[in-house]
Amino acid sequence: QVQLQESGGGTVQAGGSLRLSCTASTYQPNWHAMGWFRQAPGSKREGVAAISTVGAGTAIADSVKGRFTISHDNAKATVYLQVNNLKSDDTAMYYCAATDIRACGGYAPLASGCYNHWGQGTQVTVSS
Repeated sequence: QVQLQESGGGTVQAGGSLRLSCTASTYQPNWHAMGWFRQAPGSKREGVAAISTVGAGTAIADSVKGRFTISHDNAKATVYLQVNNLKSDDTAMYYCAATDIRACGGYAPLASGCYNHWGQGTQVTVSS
């Protein structure tokens, strides 16, 4: 069973930055996209960024556009989420996900239903 492990979360002051990382236990060539999602207590899981691992497509949610950037390194089986100018609304558990679902292939989906492999999450807390 392939595992996804997130790291890089923590507590940061508003306006600060973090770099989240997600590494797969083994490289999976059948995965075609990876994404980052977040969920705050009492809220639905929200897709914030996704990247195609077989092409060059990316997607960033409007709520974080201009502040969050996603990138990946296939050689390291790792996807990164650079989060800048953090706000209190960004406080949430951040989850990494990967997909080999063919129906979601060809782009970088932000819908959680397109992902079938999930990490355990890393907490990001923004203090004001």
